[in-house]
Amino acid sequence: MSDLHWLSIAEAHEGLKSKKFSSKDLVDSSYARIKATDGKLHNFLTLTEDHAYARAALADKKIAAGEEILPLEGVPAGMKDLFNTRGIRSTCSSKMLENFVPPYESTATQRLLDNGYVLLGKNNLDQFACGASTETSAFGPSLNPWNPEYVPGGSSGGSTSAVAAGQVYFALGTDTGVSIRQPASLSGCVGLKVTYGRVSRFGVTAMASSWDTVGPFARTAQDAAIIMNAIAGSDKFDSTTPQVEVPDYTANLAKGVKGLRIGVPKEYFAEGVEQEVRDSVMAAVKEYEKMGAIISEISLPMTKYGVAVYYVTMPGELSTNLSRYDGIRFGHKPDGEVADLIDYYKRSRGEGFGSEIKRRIMVGTFVLSAGYADAYYKQAQRARTLIIQDFDRAFKEVDVMMAPASPTHAFKVGEKAANPLAMYLADALTIPPSAAGIPGISIPCGFSSKGLPIGLQIMGPMWSESLILQTAAAFEQATDWGKMRPKI
Repeated sequence: MSDLHWLSIAEAHEGLKSKKFSSKDLVDSSYARIKATDGKLHNFLTLTEDHAYARAALADKKIAAGEEILPLEGVPAGMKDLFNTRGIRSTCSSKMLENFVPPYESTATQRLLDNGYVLLGKNNLDQFACGASTETSAFGPSLNPWNPEYVPGGSSGGSTSAVAAGQVYFALGTDTGVSIRQPASLSGCVGLKVTYGRVSRFGVTAMASSWDTVGPFARTAQDAAIIMNAIAGSDKFDSTTPQVEVPDYTANLAKGVKGLRIGVPKEYFAEGVEQEVRDSVMAAVKEYEKMGAIISEISLPMTKYGVAVYYVTMPGELSTNLSRYDGIRFGHKPDGEVADLIDYYKRSRGEGFGSEIKRRIMVGTFVLSAGYADAYYKQAQRARTLIIQDFDRAFKEVDVMMAPASPTHAFKVGEKAANPLAMYLADALTIPPSAAGIPGISIPCGFSSKGLPIGLQIMGPMWSESLILQTAAAFEQATDWGKMRPKI
């Protein structure tokens, strides 16, 4: 049973039901894999072994008693370390919250608990989700399982690397502008960014409140659909989650794509997109054409403003959200004597926040300041509206869109760390759909000449997660890219 950790959620569920193995066996296999590989990958900040085995025992007891179990029951998972997990350290990969133990559970993790999942531990991330490589973590970077000299992407790098490396069966991450789809692309797994408001963010540390979304990392589109069935829906604790019907996301996975209208936005293949990435994505599009989809080139001219819109509005919201961390109400308390309250604030934030956080706070405070809010923040919001209108027009002509999830394959650790602008431009292909609040998924569609994964991004109109998952599943059934495993 040494290969149990490579099972899909669906396979694990069937094996548990038929008693081929137990939930304890799954947890044993996952922890063995973590202990064999995490010294190289650094995906976990906290392991929760006592909690995990207690949860596994509950599932095994139900199975032994002949009771029905839910699709996620007894299945081991990881969790990005900005989800509140009651009684379990939740750091946001920051010195500011290094010792924070939340007294309550996030809605997303509570819904997973209600569905019987087994938490193995908390995954590393870019500090407060600010980054695209996991290199801003205060506790050191996570690494790519296909080649540990390379980053896994970010900010959810520890979560996606853990799934891709076979350490966990699935994980939850967050996507503000890039942080699920890009790391899924760079690490070689499935990552679903949901419609804004589709999954509750209650109990998830906020980055940019008008952009933040919660979504799954998994090995297959089917697994992502199973997770969505558990976590999607309105929440009284999150006013951004509307009363929109939640479908069975697994219902249409086998329907195929015959007659599906696929738009390929030409702006997503412009200068800066590696040729190997273009070739792999267009080969995937050709595969869809073979399956009966109708392909057309489209234009999203406002794409060029996406990065600028994001890096004006996001820091403004981040600056507001992180102002609560002052070392008094929340956050790091400086050691020793302080001269006065101002000195206390300076030391708390100076010691607790990393350089990228400080950079974004300063930018955000500036764009919201008197005399500049109209010139920067409001103008950026107007441009964001134009991006939304771009997508609205396009979705009158096509059902979904396809493009790269990242302009490049994974880059080397340290390669862009000293150049914030180069790091920000890595987000260029995922920011525009995030600005519009629409869902998107990254699925494996090839490898670079260096053996690093390449991801296909599939985007749809708001609330179209079912269609996106159906489209992704068709590609998985027609190709073997999603079945490749790293040799770490």
